[in-house]
Amino acid sequence: MTDVPVEMLADGNAIPTLGLGVWQVGEGRECVDAVTWALELGYRHIDTAQGYGNESSVGEALSRSGLRREDVFVTTKFYPGSADPAAELEGSLRRLRLDYVDLYLVHWPQGGATWAWPGMEQARARGHTRSIGVSNFDVEELAQVMAVATSKPVVNQIQLSPFNQRRALVDEGRRLGLLPEAYSPLGTGRHLSDPRVQPIATRLGRSPSQVLVRWGLQQGFVVLAKSTHREHLADNAGALDFTLSDEDLGELDDLDRGASSGVALESKWWP
Repeated sequence: MTDVPVEMLADGNAIPTLGLGVWQVGEGRECVDAVTWALELGYRHIDTAQGYGNESSVGEALSRSGLRREDVFVTTKFYPGSADPAAELEGSLRRLRLDYVDLYLVHWPQGGATWAWPGMEQARARGHTRSIGVSNFDVEELAQVMAVATSKPVVNQIQLSPFNQRRALVDEGRRLGLLPEAYSPLGTGRHLSDPRVQPIATRLGRSPSQVLVRWGLQQGFVVLAKSTHREHLADNAGALDFTLSDEDLGELDDLDRGASSGVALESKWWP
């Protein structure tokens, strides 16, 4: 696997641009194996969350890997149904078997965009996370957080793919100094069979997943591609080994369903 390039966050910390996300991966062997295989293949960025219920399995795989702590970038997310982000991160650290995480995000803006932010700042001040950010925040919610933040968010993790480019949200986040992180870049698998993606992959001699991941990387996103199969993890990592042409990028850009979208999600699952 080609070494994963990094992007610099606004706070001066570096983040690997390709990571493994473990959403919908159950606690136990499946999660331990996925993280273990990813690390063996050269991934150095693992993204979990309190709400995923698998932090202990991620921690077990990290412990087994033998890698130095500073060589793996670990993200977890505050579950906003809880009351105290700083206290909840202490629980995450116990489950992950870590002294700190590299990035701690508010998973979604349930109950309002700003109430959790003082606790996020407290977690960073305690040294329990090096960077803090948000996930699933729209343009208005970003503005609200930035207006009250002493320590600014440096990431907005949102659903991004050629089919959901959210250009207004990405552009506004960048204006505010937030790096976009793309989750579900493969559309939880449904984009792989799209008849407009497959011809590009065939022309390039690449897989559809590599084309979709590569699109995100060339947009300047951090891309979180999920798989629980070693061969698929290796395939996704192949996106690091080639470049899409301007023509290829243009064809993929034309797939966007909402070019000016400032929302993070078309429908919210929280009150």
